[in-house]
Amino acid sequence: MKLFLLTLLLITTSIVKSQNATQASPVYQLRIYEIFENNKKEFHERFRDHAMRIMKKYNFKIVSIYESKSDKKTEFVYFLEWPDKNTMKKAWEDFKKDQEWIDIKKQYTAKYGDVVGNVEDRVLTKVDYSPN
Repeated sequence: MKLFLLTLLLITTSIVKSQNATQASPVYQLRIYEIFENNKKEFHERFRDHAMRIMKKYNFKIVSIYESKSDKKTEFVYFLEWPDKNTMKKAWEDFKKDQEWIDIKKQYTAKYGDVVGNVEDRVLTKVDYSPN
């Protein structure tokens, strides 16, 4: 019986440690926005001067930002880091409900039309053999 309890304790401890290690790993998010050449300058202005500032209020950690261009389209790509998925989800909910952000989007759309086309969102979890 003692051996059984000791084994059960070791298994439980191992599972808890494994869960804590998984939860401690950051979550990464890749966002890809189709943007339009005719109002690309306005998109960058809106993101740089407004979205990033408002995102900061909700603890968005933007790691890097890129632009990708092909024959067919131009894309704005950025990479975020989050402590966990729940934090990410809550931050996005709060950002999307932010009245200042809602007003800015309305103003830009009224003045320049749609500045963003298709949006892709990918949540990435680092694999254990990924380089640091």
